[in-house]
Amino acid sequence: MSTTTDTPTRPKRALPPLMSVSDAAAARLRALYDKAEQGKLLRIAVKTKGCSGLSYDLSWVDAAGPADEVVTDNGVTVLVDRKATLFLTGTMMDYEVKAMSAGFTFVNPNEKGRCGCGESFHV
Repeated sequence: MSTTTDTPTRPKRALPPLMSVSDAAAARLRALYDKAEQGKLLRIAVKTKGCSGLSYDLSWVDAAGPADEVVTDNGVTVLVDRKATLFLTGTMMDYEVKAMSAGFTFVNPNEKGRCGCGESFHV
């Protein structure tokens, strides 16, 4: 004897976007894509490094590889290493100019802490 029960399916929760790109980061990327890095794409990965264990690794590549997720936001495209998606889901990429430095920064909701020098993070 077999019994079947209909269990109601719960609606799936929408996942946050893998990454978003701020206006400042998009403007900087456009400038780089148009001049110094023309024909290339920025690839974002996460490497084991530093006091806290992980750091962002940015590199220029000619094309997306089989292990890359393509993210298009704010009119620009970046690549994300598929192994880094677990650490980067929901992250916003920004570009900051300070008195003595300028560079891409990441506002990552998955970060649980950073080392004192700011080079690495942990989740």
